[in-house]
Amino acid sequence: MEDPRLSADHDLEQARAALDRGEMHHAADHLAGAIAHAPTLPETHELLSRLAARADGGLELFPVGQHAFVGTVVARAHLLAAAGRPEDGLPLLAAASGHTPGMDWAGVPWVSEPSLGARMDPDMLARMVMRLCTAIGDPAPEAGREALQPYLTVVRHAVAAHPAHHLLLGAGSALARRVGDAAIAVDWATRGVRVRPSKLGEIWLGYAYRSAGRLPEALDALRRAVTHDPDDLSVYADIAGTLAAQGLLDEALEWIDRALARDPDFDCAVHTGHRLRFRSDGDVEHLVRLADFQRYHPDDTHEHTDLAECCQDVPWLGRVPSAPDASPDPRRRFPVASRPPAPRPSVAYPTVARAAVARPSAAAVQRLQRVAHPVWPHPPAAYDAAVGLLLVEPQELLGLLAHPPATPDTEVGRALAAHDPARWTRCVYVWACLGLLHHGADEPWSGSRRRRLLVELAAGGTDAITEAALFALVTYAWVEPAARADVADVVARALADVVTTASAQSADIAWSVAQLALATPGLAPQARELAAAVIRADEEGSTTATIPRQRSRRPGRRLLPHPLLGGRLWGWLTGRVTRSRR
Repeated sequence: MEDPRLSADHDLEQARAALDRGEMHHAADHLAGAIAHAPTLPETHELLSRLAARADGGLELFPVGQHAFVGTVVARAHLLAAAGRPEDGLPLLAAASGHTPGMDWAGVPWVSEPSLGARMDPDMLARMVMRLCTAIGDPAPEAGREALQPYLTVVRHAVAAHPAHHLLLGAGSALARRVGDAAIAVDWATRGVRVRPSKLGEIWLGYAYRSAGRLPEALDALRRAVTHDPDDLSVYADIAGTLAAQGLLDEALEWIDRALARDPDFDCAVHTGHRLRFRSDGDVEHLVRLADFQRYHPDDTHEHTDLAECCQDVPWLGRVPSAPDASPDPRRRFPVASRPPAPRPSVAYPTVARAAVARPSAAAVQRLQRVAHPVWPHPPAAYDAAVGLLLVEPQELLGLLAHPPATPDTEVGRALAAHDPARWTRCVYVWACLGLLHHGADEPWSGSRRRRLLVELAAGGTDAITEAALFALVTYAWVEPAARADVADVVARALADVVTTASAQSADIAWSVAQLALATPGLAPQARELAAAVIRADEEGSTTATIPRQRSRRPGRRLLPHPLLGGRLWGWLTGRVTRSRR
């Protein structure tokens, strides 16, 4: 599949040879392969016609079962069209497009014939279009929209033949807005509601107006949908989202509260509500509660992306932030990974110098390189992604911290090596620490080896390893409510220490530790105020910025007035322009 045309040519060569030998089934297999690689290649369709002529239409050579190969499905669709049954072939093409929307399965002349739309049963076409809409996304990805245009052409012809079919008009509107034709979407949805007012028709119209940027009219339509069916709480969430797009958060949350009053566990309202409340006040507790809801309600009505959207590009919630200088002290001492006696708060665990930590094995390096990445959807997703590091022993994870490997030969690895090699090293620290969370998971958290190792790493210096260990602790607090009070205390103490430590290196990471603190579930208000002040001072860029004073646990240490030093934008990696300075 690296070169579809070469692959298709190879399959065509094999199909011709099989056809010459009279091996029809062998030829059909290769033709299906050629169509899967290059569905509109003229040579493929010419050979398909030859095969059909020699095999009584060829349909029996391309059976469609429960797990049919996509090339077989598409080939059968073309043979049905050649046999005068294009209305039977089109649903097969639509099924292929639902499977891989970016492929040009329907870009063939018979699909665009005006007679096809006229001869299709409008009810069946409407249902086919609705299934396709469900599969292609809303909106469809920009790169794949051209491949979906033939279906919109069929709907145009069908609407011309059946101008008063409300279901076809509504389904066609849904397809039109997904492929970027908002004007047609509004026109068809308006006509559909005019023919038969209904909840579904008003929803289609509301979405069409919203895609056209006509938000007040979208709200009017969605409110009318509620009058048709006050019990459909998904419409309440849609109204709230539309109001939020206009900046009307208070009114949006009123609709969310109305939905939650009817059903406190209705997933769309819960997800939208937490997202909007986080947008309103920036309190991470809304996202933590959303993550808890997702964990306890795995069977939602559909996939939600609210948590990932809120965490996207937020330091530590969705990515590793950059830092100007966060290299570990070469004298840093690492905790011993072997299982110690039952821990007590007063016991100091043995440590070893960094130089004494053995280098990790090649297998450990490969496992870490497979999972390490500078971005993740949200902290629970990062925790889940690190489960593969359960196969790397704790001592080797410590070895990865002491001796971080080179960037992998992957697209992301090459980009990091070229533009920001220090970020890769920080990725190694982050994922090695996340890996420690998965060892001894059956041990109670308070006395566990994984907690002891991470707390020692967090307290063993003031550098990127400190941040990585703190992030692992914060991540565990997201996925395990019983650990939240303990982790919040550890993070609060780390924040106070880094702010009150008068060294340039600790000042460099104070902003990052403050971001970690704001990502910590259950953080005390005083610590949250301190973290916010650190970040505010950094953003203001003024050495006179005021940070709330904390009582230092170390006599003689003065409070730093301003922990500055910014980081680089990283749109080159994420593909988007960031607003934050890190």
